[in-house]
Parts: sequence; structure tokens; C-alpha cells
Amino acid sequence: MTIKEKREFNETDEIVISKEKLDCFVLECLAKVGCVGEHAQQLAETLLCSDYRGHYSHGINRLHIYVHDLMMKSTAVTGTPQVIKSKGSTAWVDGNNLLGPVVGNFCMQLAVEKAKEFGIGWVVCRNSNHFGIAGWYAEYACRQGLVGMAFTNTSPCVFPTGSREKSLGSNPICMAAPGMDGDSFFLDMASTTVAYGKIEVADRKGETWIPSTWGADKHGDETHNPKEVLDGGGLQPLGGSEITGGYKGTGLCMMVEVLCGIMGGSAFGKNIRQWQTTSKTADLGQCFIAIDPECFAPGFPLRLQEFCDETRNLTPINPARPPQVPGDPERAHMNMCDDLGGIVYKKKQLDHLKNLADRLGVIMRLVEENGH
Repeated sequence: MTIKEKREFNETDEIVISKEKLDCFVLECLAKVGCVGEHAQQLAETLLCSDYRGHYSHGINRLHIYVHDLMMKSTAVTGTPQVIKSKGSTAWVDGNNLLGPVVGNFCMQLAVEKAKEFGIGWVVCRNSNHFGIAGWYAEYACRQGLVGMAFTNTSPCVFPTGSREKSLGSNPICMAAPGMDGDSFFLDMASTTVAYGKIEVADRKGETWIPSTWGADKHGDETHNPKEVLDGGGLQPLGGSEITGGYKGTGLCMMVEVLCGIMGGSAFGKNIRQWQTTSKTADLGQCFIAIDPECFAPGFPLRLQEFCDETRNLTPINPARPPQVPGDPERAHMNMCDDLGGIVYKKKQLDHLKNLADRLGVIMRLVEENGH
């Protein structure tokens, strides 16, 4: 049974938009602020991939942030990343303040090249920008039979366990590994309970309540009100408070910072610029790893497939919600979008896109032609 059959598509509240129309809209918006060609296309592909996989917090919902950075000249629109140092399977890269997806694609492609030569490729960069969904880069390695990993630090938006001060980012962790016949293990998660964008999306949908462990108010105290999180508050580390394991989430946030900011020689921790400000460059650190599983025990895809299928076939607590493997919810969402012929959005999610289009003087054909 497909996800389309499992849930009724609510045409009064939801709208399906083709990837082609979305791509054209993103490119038109970027062109208005001087970003064209391959750099713009790489960003568009990353944003749409996120929405297609169901991670709306990092998709077209983020377009206005990139547009603002480009408009304020805090992100470069031309140039290429530069390899500063290369030794065996490793490389250190300067992103030259280019769009995050441009830097990320360059680094992961380099990591894959090194993995094919040495068995592993480990590339760390400095001077990058928000690179969208981490899974985009890990998937590139996975499609070539490699295990891919991607990490980035982010602006400080997290209250470490026991702190009333934000000093860590939501610092995502991602690993994709190939199984059989296109199946895969695909973990892509923030080291906070949720990504900041998920709270933004909840607020834009008009929701007035968020679950426990998601966020805190400006004093660092847990809140269920998304507006309190967005109005000077912040996120909680994975697990929430100390008693529910938040110290583990704090440790994961810090681990990613070590791999990215510290190892990459970029800004780190409290030194990273505040989210949605342009007084200085973001100077994010990012880490990309590709591993050839054939360097180890034979039959990796088959063994991984057996493991994933074994997990899926465990006796469920609720037959309507069987156990899943990381990546299963995203695959279900992609299948639903394919069945419907485009990416599904809540109509209210598109209101801020209409505002962006109006500010830029872009005709929002993707909405008008669908009757919204």
C-alpha cells in the first residue's frame, strides 16, 4: 500500500506543485539578486530535494534567507572553492564564501574521488554558508556505492544542558549507506530534537503548540509555544533537559563542532554569526566523508539489506505504525509526491513565498496556475 493510499489528500488545504515550476520560481528569485547559472541551479536542486524528501524546514522555506544574504552581498555569487591542503585521503578546502551547496558539492565530489583511490575521503572546509539538507551530499556518495557522511556547524541557537545561554548550533549528523536495489540506510538528523526550521514551519502553519523537548524561551526554559522559541528563544539539544538525556544531545552538538568548526579552522560555537544577520560572513565549517565499503568485509549491500529488513519486520507495538529504518519516512514521502505528480505543500506554507515574490517582482506562476 502506498502512502497515497494510506492518507487522503486534502485538496482544500494542500497543493501539488511540479518540480519544474518550483525550479523555475527559485531560479527567477535568485536571478533578481544576481545569482545565475550553475551556482543558482545547485542551490535550487538542494532546496527542492529537501521538500521532496519531506524536510520542509530546509527546503524552499529557506529561500528568503539565501535571497537576503545574496542581496546584502554577504555571500559570493561567483568563484570556486579552493583546496588549501591535500594529503592522501584528506583535504582542507576554503569555500571562498560561496553558496553552501556550491561548496558542499565541491567537497563531497572531492571526498568521493579520494575514496575511490584510497578507500576513504575526508574533506573539511571553512568559509562556507548554509548548505541546505545534509542528506543531499551523503546521497551523492551513496549513489556510487559508497558510504557518505556530512556534517555542518550552524549559528548558535541551542541552549546546552544546564545553560541559559545559547552557544551551539543544531549541527546535523548524516550518514547514507547503500543496500540492495536502490534501498539504503539514510540517517539525516539534527543533534537537537528538531531543526530550527521545523519550528518556523509550525509557526507559519498557524500552530500554537509544539511538543516537549523541542524548544526553549529566551530564558532557556522549555516552552510549548513556537513564538516564544522564535522570539529570542532557541532549541533544546536532543533529549531536552538533563533528566531526559539532553546532555547526550549536547555532546553530539559539540562532536559535530569539533569535526567542522575546530578541524576546519572556521568560526565555531558562539563566534558564528547570528542567524539571519549579515554583519559578517557566516564562515561555517563543514565535514564530508566518503568510505568504500569494499575495503572491509565483502557483501556490504546484502548484509546491510538483511539488517534493514530484519528491523522492518520486527513485531510492531502498533501494526499501523511498524518499525522503520532511517530513510523510510523520506522514501514514503517521495513515493507520494511521485504518485501525485509534484511536491505537496500546505497552502499556508506558500504565503511567505508569495510575499518574497512580490518583494522581488517575480510572478508566482507555480501558485496561480494551480488555482491558489
